[in-house]
Amino acid sequence: MIKKIVEFYRISTPEKGITSNVEEEKKRYKKLRWSTFLAATIGYSFYYVCRTSLNVVKKPIIESDVLDAQQLGYIGSALLFTYAIGKFVNSFMADRSNIKRFMATGLIISALVNFVIAILGLFREFGHFSGIFFISFAVLWGINGWGQSMGAGPSIVSLSRWFPKKERGTYYGFFSASHNLGEFLSFIFVGSIVAAAGWQWGFMGASLAGIVGVVVIILFLHDSPESKGLHSVEVLSEEKNGNHNDFNAAQKGVLKNPYVWILALSSAFMYVSRYAINGWGVLFLQEEKGFSLSSATQIISINALLGIVGTVLSGWFSDVLFKGKRNMPALIFGILNTISLILFLFSGDELWINILSMVLFGIAIGVLICFLGGLMAVDIVPRNASGAALGIVGIASYIGAGLQDIISGTLIEKSKVLIETSNGVNYYQYNFEPAIIFWISASVISFILATFVWKAKLNID
Repeated sequence: MIKKIVEFYRISTPEKGITSNVEEEKKRYKKLRWSTFLAATIGYSFYYVCRTSLNVVKKPIIESDVLDAQQLGYIGSALLFTYAIGKFVNSFMADRSNIKRFMATGLIISALVNFVIAILGLFREFGHFSGIFFISFAVLWGINGWGQSMGAGPSIVSLSRWFPKKERGTYYGFFSASHNLGEFLSFIFVGSIVAAAGWQWGFMGASLAGIVGVVVIILFLHDSPESKGLHSVEVLSEEKNGNHNDFNAAQKGVLKNPYVWILALSSAFMYVSRYAINGWGVLFLQEEKGFSLSSATQIISINALLGIVGTVLSGWFSDVLFKGKRNMPALIFGILNTISLILFLFSGDELWINILSMVLFGIAIGVLICFLGGLMAVDIVPRNASGAALGIVGIASYIGAGLQDIISGTLIEKSKVLIETSNGVNYYQYNFEPAIIFWISASVISFILATFVWKAKLNID
């Protein structure tokens, strides 16, 4: 049984019968690589809907006395920690895997978890399973993290298998828009469902979105040019051919590369600020600034939408304007990320300035997700170790994000104050100041660390 499973997920063997017509082959190659690129981008955006559904429902869950902020922090971290470990393991495996089957499997797991949580939530509403709901939720969300970790690796490996290095930054930037597109869809789609029908149905909607993503991946993602009867991408693009057979040597080289680990640490601190806003921003706007759930989700969704602009442009302008070097734009947008955070957290309740802060934050995070979150590491390693580089950056990034959820949830919960009113209707007032200091400090550390890889050389194999 295990052998059959391994064979099912193993990288496809080259298909025989490569055409001798060069023009016909290149035409088919361009069509299939576009199909693969779009499937990876759209499919991964639906991964994000299944991941960020929890961020939308925190306030309704707290208000219904189902869970408190600290418990939600632990639940959120369960996903992020399993995702961190899973991204490390699964990204290494993706280098050797059939990426279509691998990626589809992860999204199936994630969609099923959202569905089960929705069902448990409905039972909890009627008074059933109240004692074990928190534990069940945390375990299931941890399983969701493992399923989620099967998405990024295959996506990045697909870019390495289908696109030459001279175009990698451009397409990596376009692909990275999937993060923001998924977050935007989650805040708008899931947020609308939650507002209309309740938090349980938000998870149900996320599950449906995941199934749509699975269909897209199965129908339109392709494992490699060779699996479709084409030459390798090096031959098709007339690129220098490196050693693609010794996976072990290439991956060990990545593990020994200090620049990859510095980038991983820089990304980890960037992910603290990213998940602070995406995970707690809606609650912050509601509690600290008095916005409604609908308004808060719309404001936070702007950062996801504008992040698409940042990611789409980042790879292109670094390829064209900086000749493939990402250091200077990474520093510029790291500083912008800190400025936008300060603006959002200290700007008051004026709608326009909160929107502006999310515009700037979205663009900055969009660029940084592309650069620090993978591309800068992928640039300095061999093509057949792209997944390994992403795995190292990923495990660090999501350990940072997971610690953020625990620390932020604890700081927010422990800093709340009970307000007693004359009419006997008491309520808690949250104090976000300790969490704010934590979020901004992480952002500053991130862009400082990124400067230590200024002299890292691009891989030219």
